[in-house]
Amino acid sequence: MRKIGVCANFVNETHRSRINAAAEKAGFSVSWFESQAALGEGISDLEVLFGYIPPDLLPGAKRLRWLCSASAGVDHYMDDSLWPDPDCLLSNSSGAYGPTISEHIVMTALMLLRRMPEYQAALARREWPYYAPIRSINGSHVVLLGTGDIGSHTARRMKSLGASVTGVCRSGKSAEPAFDRVLPTGGLDGILPAADLLILALPATAETVGILSRERIALLPSSACVINVGRGSAIDQEALVEALQARRLAGAALDVMIPEPLPADHPLWDCPNTILTPHVSGNMSLGLTCDLDVEMFCRDLARYAAGEPLEHMVDRARGY
Repeated sequence: MRKIGVCANFVNETHRSRINAAAEKAGFSVSWFESQAALGEGISDLEVLFGYIPPDLLPGAKRLRWLCSASAGVDHYMDDSLWPDPDCLLSNSSGAYGPTISEHIVMTALMLLRRMPEYQAALARREWPYYAPIRSINGSHVVLLGTGDIGSHTARRMKSLGASVTGVCRSGKSAEPAFDRVLPTGGLDGILPAADLLILALPATAETVGILSRERIALLPSSACVINVGRGSAIDQEALVEALQARRLAGAALDVMIPEPLPADHPLWDCPNTILTPHVSGNMSLGLTCDLDVEMFCRDLARYAAGEPLEHMVDRARGY
């Protein structure tokens, strides 16, 4: 029988039952691996893989035809030499993370605009301050760099709170109605001076590395806040630190950075009005994310078994 290997530490019994039922219907059996080490020992006869699959195990997957990553980011699979067959399919779980990451973005945006980092620092000193004025998402201009699942979910939430929302992406197009307008990446420089909140939700590709350059950071107004939930490589981090330290920016919320974990002596720790989180805006801490991830795999499994295109197919040449 055709075999599926699952190595995903977030699955519960309901998820297992759902995957087992979908596999049986599609003509597959499922092998469950409790660790990546165990997966490495049994990977050679698996046709399909789902979960968190270390790239260095792929050369041993001699019968692999499809890898479904439980993550949205798949930049670690872009090395063609890893794949036992160049025609192997790769899909991701973009679509599972929009709700949780967009809520993280709204949370940190409100914290920055309502001066929570300043309040937290003062209260840690047992002081009782009153900081005014504060700012609101209502009436703010939000620039979203990345209009995919995360960007679209964020646009809806920001729009509902009264913001105007400009999306920026490679194509300059999006079907999401919450965007007031969508510009191609070439239009980014023209919109940055009008941004109150600049939010980056980009995959790691050659085109996105350093996209928020020193020159573009300088285009932002001093009242702007930067939020990054995509990849740390998208920002010139040294330039961002300098801008925050000189208060040429109002603040930043970074869930991703370089390197991770951030060294204890890194200057980002001490930047004013800066919120750092250890790459936790997504992950599998929200039950809904886990449910969506499994449901998406099961839908694509039915498509794969029927010889139909995968819903969440990754173009390895483009990186997403």
